[in-house]
Amino acid sequence: MSGVGEVLEVVGDFGPFQKRLVLFTVLPCLSVAFHQFCQLFMVSDVPHHCDTSWIRAVGPNLTEEEQLNLTLPRGADGAYEQCRRYSPVDWDLDSIRSYGLNATEECRSGWVYPAGQPPSLLTEYDLVCDRKDLNDISQSIYMLGMFLGSMIFGLLSDRVGRRPVILMSVILQGFFGLGIAFVPHFYVYMAFRCVVGASVSGITMTILALATEWIGASSRPMAVLSSHCCFAVGQMLLAGLSYGIRNWRLLEIAGSAPIFASFLYFHMLPESARWLVTKGKIEEAKKVLQKAASFNKRTIPPELLEQLNPVKQTKSGSVLDLFRKKQLRKVTLIMLCAWFVNSLVYYGLSLNVTNFGLDIYLTQLAFGAVEIPARVGCIFMLQWFGRKKNQAVLLLLSGLVCLVITVIPEDQPVATTVLAIIGKFTASASFSTSYVYSAELFPTVIRQTGLGLCSMSARLSGVMAPLIFLLDRYHRAIPMAIFGSAPVVGGLLCFLLPETCGTDLADDTGAGCPSAEVCANAYSSSENGDRKGKDHGQDNEYTKTTRF
Repeated sequence: MSGVGEVLEVVGDFGPFQKRLVLFTVLPCLSVAFHQFCQLFMVSDVPHHCDTSWIRAVGPNLTEEEQLNLTLPRGADGAYEQCRRYSPVDWDLDSIRSYGLNATEECRSGWVYPAGQPPSLLTEYDLVCDRKDLNDISQSIYMLGMFLGSMIFGLLSDRVGRRPVILMSVILQGFFGLGIAFVPHFYVYMAFRCVVGASVSGITMTILALATEWIGASSRPMAVLSSHCCFAVGQMLLAGLSYGIRNWRLLEIAGSAPIFASFLYFHMLPESARWLVTKGKIEEAKKVLQKAASFNKRTIPPELLEQLNPVKQTKSGSVLDLFRKKQLRKVTLIMLCAWFVNSLVYYGLSLNVTNFGLDIYLTQLAFGAVEIPARVGCIFMLQWFGRKKNQAVLLLLSGLVCLVITVIPEDQPVATTVLAIIGKFTASASFSTSYVYSAELFPTVIRQTGLGLCSMSARLSGVMAPLIFLLDRYHRAIPMAIFGSAPVVGGLLCFLLPETCGTDLADDTGAGCPSAEVCANAYSSSENGDRKGKDHGQDNEYTKTTRF
C-alpha cells in the first residue's frame, strides 16, 4: 500500500481542511441542479393555434373570433385544433362564409400564441405539434453530453489530476451556460446544452473522487451526501427562480452566472494526495498533506511521511483493468447496471414533473425538498445497514413505487404526485448510496475511470429516459412501467456485491477479494470517537482494507 491512509489518520478524518473542501462544492452543486432541470420551466405549455393571417387579405375587418371560426377546424371537444388549419383558398370573404372550408393541412405558416406571453423555448422555437418531440430530444442531447463528459473527464482526471479537470469543467459550464442565453437557433441551443452536460459530469464525478480521497471512511458518507443536499437545495431554488423569471434567456443567465464566483476560491482547492502518490509525485503529496495537517492543527511525524511510496501500479489504469480480474469485473458490471437503472428511475420521475397534474413549481419544490431528508437519512442508513443492503433495498422500493403509479387513474393527480415524491425520495437516496459505494469499491489508480464508466452508464439511461416518454402516445402507462421494472432487477443484483462499510480505500488492483466488513458498530464508533482495537492501538476503522 502507499501509506496515505496512515498519514490521513494523523491529518484527521474530517477536520477544518476537509470541511472547507466540502464547502467549496456548494456553488458547483447548486449550478448543476439548475442546468439539470431548467429546461422543464423553459418549455411551459401554452395555448396555441395555426397562423391563419392569410384571411386578413380578404377580410381585414374580421374580429379574432370570426377569423378563427372561419379558418380553424374544431376537435371532438369543440375546441379549436392546435395543429391543423383549413387550407387557404383564393375566394372572396362572402364565398368563404357561404360555403365554408373543408380541406385541412398542417400549420405551414407557424403558430400564434397568447399576447403578452413571456418568451419561452416553446414560443420562440415553436416546440409544438410536429416539433413537440424536439423538447424531449434536446433533453436527450443534454444527457448525451453528460455521457461524453463521463467518458472524457473520467479518464482525464486519472491522468492529469482532479484539480485541473474541475477547473476545466467549471470554465466550460460557465461560458457555454451563459452562451445558451444568446443562441439564435434551437439546434445551436442543443449543441451548447450538450457541452454544459459534459461539464456537469466533469464537476460532479471529479469532486466526488477528490472528496472521497481526502476524507476518512467514517465521515465519507456525511461529506459526500452533504454536497448532494446542496443539489437538492439547488432544485428548490430553481423552482423559485423560474417562478420569478419567466423569460427563458434571463433565467439562463441568472442560473449560469454564479458559477464564475468559484474562481475566487479555486486557488485554495487542493489536489488529491492519494492521486499524487499513485503518480509518483511524493514530494508534492508531502507538501499538500503537511498543509492539510497544519490547517487541522495536527503534526505529521517525519518518519511517517517518509513511508509514503508509490504503489507498484503507478501508471493510470484503463477501462480494461476493470474487467481483467474476476472480482473487480463482477463489481464493475453490477455497478454499471445499478447506476443505469437508478438514473432511469430518477430522471423518469424528475423529467415528468409537468405531467403529474399539479402545479409544476410546487411539484418541483416538493421534489427538491424531499431529496434533503433522503440524502441526510442516507448518511445514517449507510452506517447502520451498510452500503450493499441500502443500495439494493432502495432500488427495489423506487421501482415498486413507479409500478404502482401505472395503475393510478389519470383523474387522481394528488395520489400520483404523492407516489412520485415517495419514488423520488427512494431514488435520490439510492443515487447517493451509489456515489459513496462506487467510490469505495474502485481502487485509487482507476477510481475515476471506474466512476466515469458508471456515470457513462447512468448518462446512457439518462439519454434514453426522455425518449421513453415518447411511448406514452401508445399507452400512458408504458413509460412508468419501464421506469419501475428496471430498478427492481438492478436492486436484486446488488445483493451480490461486497460490503465496504468501515474499510479503508484500496490504492491498487492487487489480487484478492474484498473482505466482508460488519457495520453494526460503525455508527457507534463514529459517535464515540476513535475506538481502539486489538491491533496495537490502531483504529478499528482502518484495520481492514478493501482490495481486488
